[in-house]
Amino acid sequence: MGVLDKKVAIVTGGARDIGSQVAQKLAGAGAKVCINYFGAEAQAQETLQAIVNAGGEAIIVKGDMTKAEDVKKVVAACTESFGDTIDVLVNVAGGIVARKLLADMDESFWDTVMNVNVKSAFLVTQAVVPHMHNGGAIVNFSSQAARDGGGFGATAYSTAKGAVLTFTRGLAKELGPKGIRVNCISPGMINTTFHNTFTKDEVRKNVAASTPLRREGEASEVGDLALYLASSASSFINGASMEINGGTYFI
Repeated sequence: MGVLDKKVAIVTGGARDIGSQVAQKLAGAGAKVCINYFGAEAQAQETLQAIVNAGGEAIIVKGDMTKAEDVKKVVAACTESFGDTIDVLVNVAGGIVARKLLADMDESFWDTVMNVNVKSAFLVTQAVVPHMHNGGAIVNFSSQAARDGGGFGATAYSTAKGAVLTFTRGLAKELGPKGIRVNCISPGMINTTFHNTFTKDEVRKNVAASTPLRREGEASEVGDLALYLASSASSFINGASMEINGGTYFI
């Protein structure tokens, strides 16, 4: 039996990279997984197929998690498929959008970054919690950037991820008495499309060379950590930020 047998999970931003690995790890542990995606339909289908091929159970649901109506549709699709109880929520949806310095940001850009990273976590969590019971687990995604301010042009992103960290800790206090744990994962340099798109190769090589483990992390390793936080193996961990960065940053 898997550690998440008979559990139901929602993974936002679950189509590719870290989100895909989270979805696959949860499904591999026995969970029925609702995979949310927005723009990456082909990758969502690939993730679904990988789960089905491995003997797991999942659905994919399109939706913009910055829109309350889309969030409701995703939750409804999940409960219609797998029942009214949702045991695990992993809020992976987010992103840097672009690297911009203060002078180059406008109000619209700032709002977009906040919405994608913070508002999405708020809306989805608010919609899912009524379906959670004692033993439920929420895993948010912050970032090492929340601790160190991020790289060049990442001020808006690091600010948003700092808000996710604080949101996590506030909810841990609020929901803990109901038996619902809330934690977050704060990745450092992970080999993903995020860095393929927004980080120069030279910077990535320098970061890897200065990391005590002398490499970038892999999405599958982050997925393993998400599974741990979603399972009863972490039953007394609440309000924590789990750093996964190979030793580049210590709390």
